[in-house]
Amino acid sequence: MIGARPVSRREVVRIYGIGLIASPLTTLAGCGKRASRSFPEPSGAPYQGTDAQLLDEIQRATFQFFWDQASQKSGQVKDRALANGHDSRMMSSIAATGFGLSSLCIGDQRGYGKSPEILERVRKTLRFLAHDLPNERGFFFHFVHMDTGKRWEKCELSSIDSSLLLCGVLTARQYFADQEIKDLATKIYERVDWPWMLNGGSTLSMGWTPESGFLNARWEHYCELMMIYLLAIGSPTHPIPASSWNAWTRPKIQYQGIEYISGNDPIFTHQYSHAWFDFRKKRDAYTDYFENSIKATKAHRLFCLSLHDRFPDYSDDLWGISASDYVKGYTAWGGPPAQGPIDGSIVPCATGGSVPFLFDDCMRVLRNLRGRYREKAWVKYSFVDAFNPLTGWYDADVLGIDLGITMLMAENHRSGFVWNTFMKNSEAQFAMQKVGFHAA
Repeated sequence: MIGARPVSRREVVRIYGIGLIASPLTTLAGCGKRASRSFPEPSGAPYQGTDAQLLDEIQRATFQFFWDQASQKSGQVKDRALANGHDSRMMSSIAATGFGLSSLCIGDQRGYGKSPEILERVRKTLRFLAHDLPNERGFFFHFVHMDTGKRWEKCELSSIDSSLLLCGVLTARQYFADQEIKDLATKIYERVDWPWMLNGGSTLSMGWTPESGFLNARWEHYCELMMIYLLAIGSPTHPIPASSWNAWTRPKIQYQGIEYISGNDPIFTHQYSHAWFDFRKKRDAYTDYFENSIKATKAHRLFCLSLHDRFPDYSDDLWGISASDYVKGYTAWGGPPAQGPIDGSIVPCATGGSVPFLFDDCMRVLRNLRGRYREKAWVKYSFVDAFNPLTGWYDADVLGIDLGITMLMAENHRSGFVWNTFMKNSEAQFAMQKVGFHAA
């Protein structure tokens, strides 16, 4: 049951169905009832800095989240935290830790922290992953206690969240000229038994629990799944066959004259794999996935603008919804087609994570958020996870994965750093060649 444990966005979208809302806040990470904050209408002046300055402000603040909200003992990063710090919750997410490792690389490269301290934090994180964090055939539980690594309640062993973690691990392996980091990262990746997660099928299972075995849900239609298959096919120790790349479907939708591949899922599904794997100017037998994400982002923007009569806050300056918190809890929403209880809320990572795809339109929103809404939506760790300007609700939390996708995609637009670093992994190059990628 949903109420028995923390809820992941994958579960909201695929196991329980879009349109069914995640549990109330009392079931999310054991957080208890979250306080909301109400404010008068925004009156902030337009943001005066350059786009580069704004992205740097966002990244610097986000780096601070990944630095502050990680365990001093294990390096594991909290799933969520209070937007202004001073958070006492202890649940970490392995996906947030994966984004965190990549963010530490960015922070070191940009000078957001002291290099010796960052290096030691990465070593500590990888030591814990390699030697202490419980795993099953190399896969990790979705949520764990940030200090002890103990499984959080009865959450699932997650194939997607393990993959997000591995992407961060492999980014650190390539960035740091440190043999211990390289050895630990290699051990963590090479022990993953990917064929086991196929569970006798041609597509990968979404997860497994000790109590019930494999989840019924599989990664079988286009979404954020590309990273899982490429990591699995590229494994030098336990690969799955390249034919599994062809086993998941690529349904097409049309919206206002735009046709693109989409599983009718929130916009984050067009972002996540692109944070590490560089799909630019490449295609396989089916499509150019980078161009596909551009089309998906354009369609999402037009969809939000089409709701202006119902939600007058949606405009060229303010749009974007993705799986996130909202006033009643957590839900996976977006469109087209309409998904979830859309209520006029704004989710900053919807545009923040799409910066490389639709730069001018996304930056227009981010500049508006940092300017007009700066007294409400801008907090210690950059933007709150979500807010509703029509009702005056502003989330009291930030989420690691939502901050993380904005952090990585901002850097990819600015310098291509994460793409260039991650793609130095020979396994990533091999996997893309194996499944037929070539110049577009």
